[in-house]
Amino acid sequence: MSNPLLEPGLPAFDRILPEHVEPALEARLAECRAAIERLTREVEIPTWEGFVEPLDEVNDRLDRTWSPVAHLNAVLNSEPLRAAYNACLPKLSAYSTEVGQNEALFRAYRAVAAQEHLDPAQRRFLENILRDFHLAGVDLPPKQQERFKAISQELAQLASKYAENVLDATNAWSKHLQDGGRLAGLPESALVLARQNSEQRGLDGWVLTLDMPCYLPVMTYAEDRDLRFELYEAYGTRASDQGPHAGRWDNGPLMERILALRHELAQLLGFANYAERSLATKMARSPQEVMGFLEDLAARSVPQARRELAELESFARTHYGVERLEPWDIAYYSERLRVHRYQISQEELRPYFPIDRVLQGLFAIVKRLFGIEIQEVASFPTYHPDVRFFEIRDAHSRELRGQFYLDPFARPNKRGGAWMDAYANRMHTSRYDQIPVAYLVCNFTPPVGDRPSLLTHEEVLTLFHEFGHGLHHLLTRVDYPGVAGINGVPWDAVELPSQFMENWCWERASLELIAAHWETGEPLPEGMFQRMIAAKNFQSAMQMVRQLEFALFDFRLHLEYDPQRGGRIEEILAQVRDRVAVIQPPPFHRFAHSFSHIFAGGYAAGYYSYKWAEVLSADAFSLFEERGIFDPAAGRSFLENILEKGGSEDAMELFIRFRGRPPRIDALLRHSGIIAEDA
Repeated sequence: MSNPLLEPGLPAFDRILPEHVEPALEARLAECRAAIERLTREVEIPTWEGFVEPLDEVNDRLDRTWSPVAHLNAVLNSEPLRAAYNACLPKLSAYSTEVGQNEALFRAYRAVAAQEHLDPAQRRFLENILRDFHLAGVDLPPKQQERFKAISQELAQLASKYAENVLDATNAWSKHLQDGGRLAGLPESALVLARQNSEQRGLDGWVLTLDMPCYLPVMTYAEDRDLRFELYEAYGTRASDQGPHAGRWDNGPLMERILALRHELAQLLGFANYAERSLATKMARSPQEVMGFLEDLAARSVPQARRELAELESFARTHYGVERLEPWDIAYYSERLRVHRYQISQEELRPYFPIDRVLQGLFAIVKRLFGIEIQEVASFPTYHPDVRFFEIRDAHSRELRGQFYLDPFARPNKRGGAWMDAYANRMHTSRYDQIPVAYLVCNFTPPVGDRPSLLTHEEVLTLFHEFGHGLHHLLTRVDYPGVAGINGVPWDAVELPSQFMENWCWERASLELIAAHWETGEPLPEGMFQRMIAAKNFQSAMQMVRQLEFALFDFRLHLEYDPQRGGRIEEILAQVRDRVAVIQPPPFHRFAHSFSHIFAGGYAAGYYSYKWAEVLSADAFSLFEERGIFDPAAGRSFLENILEKGGSEDAMELFIRFRGRPPRIDALLRHSGIIAEDA
């Protein structure tokens, strides 16, 4: 049987079936093991060309076999695919640990690293490789290596199960309404989506779900307070011991086990806790530096956040007679206050951001900044009709720089949120030449009837954010996969390009390229733009402390884990909320049970990196504020010093080379509307 997962080129998404997954992975793992065995046995004097390159090539083939499987598991989940995916996780984890603990392989890489003719990117690549061998337990005694391997395998399976529970709990809840009166206040776009949800289920009326394009409008616009509460409770108790599906997909025991295993793994490697282990591959130098950074931001933000909440409470009491604001009221009355104060709402902006116009504008902006052109490809193998495919070329030489898939809309059996992931890395060897390929995934409101997908401004920011990650991966000039694109970039610097790109969503000159009314083609009216800018930092301190709550909770959870007392998940979360939160959720709320970033993603003891990188991105954009937002020299410098360099050099050195100095926090505070106060 021919296996599409073993074919070269782009993924044959139209032919990949669950039964292809295990045979393909096993074939690739056998190929990798054979290459390692042959190279460590036969190569007497390892060199870059004779040792590193062949291993890079075989590992790249493994990555390109597994990447489409992991992608499909996230965007087109099914029981057969999920079973195949989960059956492979222990095999992948075992291989990864086996490689990381292979002393012959370690010695060979170390021998290459000792050679003098290497270029700086090769040196960086090898430094990272040798560091990662230590972090994989190459120095441990055999018994501890076995324990490390078992922990790694179990953690991979637990993370997958955690994510499955969140997805299943999200999909399991829906509310069928035949009384349209309960939907009073919802914008037309949300009503049409709810009607479409109902029709797809063969029902009359409207169906509400916990997918973001449905959930957020209900929380923001629904006048029915009981309805808001019902969705708030269902969403906030997903995969937990509380709420409408209490205990059915409870992530509680998984979280405790994940924290215990991470702590044990960190201690096996000689770290005091998993927070220290996490920082081994990041810019931040110590847990104290991270905690100091977060506490400093909290000291600057909490007083203003309290004032913002007091203003909201006063407004709701004065204008609506609401004596006590509950968490399920916050978004609703915040939107009322925003409209009252600035005469602007996300729904008012939505008609000006049809997705095709936004994409055209985005592509025009990056052409002016970075000298690249993006063209859509009409025919390609796909897994869903919504998916689109694009090529990036140098605007002058016409060189093909990269390719990417765009999967923009929410649908059942697709993981929530937005992300960029890699299919192929840039790689150039004497035998091999490969351009990078990426997936960009969002969960926007889909087109309904003859109306195109109309984005809120928040969704436009999300698109620019993920596209920034994509540019980092796709525009690299580094030929070695381990430090090309986002690879080898410290996790607390990897958000720099993504957050940096968001700034162009707020500038008049760039909005002229992005925004046009979907029916008339009229540009965004000047009055509406001015009101949008005036409202930009509405409740910015409340938003800041919400992110600080997540970051402090995550970091303390991994810093303070005690095997005798367990994870203390709710205890630590309560302490963090007492310190920084201005809105206290009810006792039944179970935020941690669906905090996939840290329990099923790559952000464990690293969620702080969003704010850390925001300091870098705000300061980077301040150069464009000084010179002009389309300044070609500044754009070229960001391209050459940040996007093209990937992980090939120290992240702070690259930033200083671009900005001319180390980063300063004042631009972040100014962009966020945080009035600087002494701690």
